[in-house]
Amino acid sequence: MREATPRDRVSSLLTASGRSDVPPFMVMDVMAAAARIEAAGGHVIHMEVGQPAAGAPKPAIAAAQAALADGRIDYTSALGIPSLRARIAQHYSDTYGCAVDAERIIVTTGSSGGFILAFLAMFEPGDRVAVTVPGYPPYRHILTALGCEPVLIETSGDTRHALTGEALLAAHRKAPLKGVLVGSPANPTGTMMSREALSTLMAAADSAGIRFISDEIYHGLDYAFAAVTAAELSPNALVINSFSKYFCMTGWRVGWMVVPDVLVRPIERLQQNLSISVPTLSQIAAEAAFEGREEMEAIKRGYQENRRILIEGLPKAGLTKFLPADGAFYLYADVSDFTADSFAFASEMLEKAHVAATPGVDFDPIHGRAFIRFSYARSAPEMQEAVARIAHWLK
Repeated sequence: MREATPRDRVSSLLTASGRSDVPPFMVMDVMAAAARIEAAGGHVIHMEVGQPAAGAPKPAIAAAQAALADGRIDYTSALGIPSLRARIAQHYSDTYGCAVDAERIIVTTGSSGGFILAFLAMFEPGDRVAVTVPGYPPYRHILTALGCEPVLIETSGDTRHALTGEALLAAHRKAPLKGVLVGSPANPTGTMMSREALSTLMAAADSAGIRFISDEIYHGLDYAFAAVTAAELSPNALVINSFSKYFCMTGWRVGWMVVPDVLVRPIERLQQNLSISVPTLSQIAAEAAFEGREEMEAIKRGYQENRRILIEGLPKAGLTKFLPADGAFYLYADVSDFTADSFAFASEMLEKAHVAATPGVDFDPIHGRAFIRFSYARSAPEMQEAVARIAHWLK
């Protein structure tokens, strides 16, 4: 047997940590498979990724170009550029009629950076944090990587797939919860919580001492009724939002949090050490993005038309059951009449119809094999073509 060399011994030490052993975000695997088809000359309609087809608002682009022309892009405060924080605070007043102190606004590296900072600031390793299923997979995966325990609570059509106070407190009685995270509009379902439902849930959490996090990244993309911010209902809620979806700035990686006063300094310390500050160019563009609301509203009207095309067209294609598409740009369809394996269904739809969508197992490890998520963030002609291709494939 060959004697181990120093390199062999060093290599044996380079094993991944247990906390890194989280599941992949399956939508990225779908994107990779779609790319292989396109590399071979196929035309894929992309409905798998939650990314707007449009680019950033024109004022954001202009502001970034001007900053680059100036030639100097320095660090900013760990909390964010003061004028951007003030502009976000103004957004709460303009949009929700809600007064939020700019000192409670923290700029983050997308909503993803916000989740990491929030979880680190609010929870200890071993803490149990409730999340709904179906739900955004990185909620669970980030909590797990940080040593927390995600507690999955199922939702149902009886509550329009919104978490109720009763369900939250029932889970808390089984074993104490330290926190709960909800999204409205939600990913992957597109469902939303009414003011009454959100208020009741937050009151239940408060009564049990459960810390509340509201993911509001899809605010602005609401069709059934106006979205309600948790920042209006309680100063103790932690709100996470981003410029990625409504403002079409996914790759700029800039978001924000509204945090309780007591958490401002702890999160500032974390940000100082983890990233120093959010990219300056992205912050400059984000502040200017608020001047592009008219442009963004036109894009939103396009999503509304795409939503109509799918709601009317998919039943004719054979997919007759889906959750209420109140907001965001997703439709979560029940495919149980066709398959018991949504991953296999998505794979075959991609190979045969060249329509890329995300299997529900990415969002729901309990019942996800019965669902597919379609994103309708692209053009109306693409949505029409997707419906036609699915109908032909399912014949």
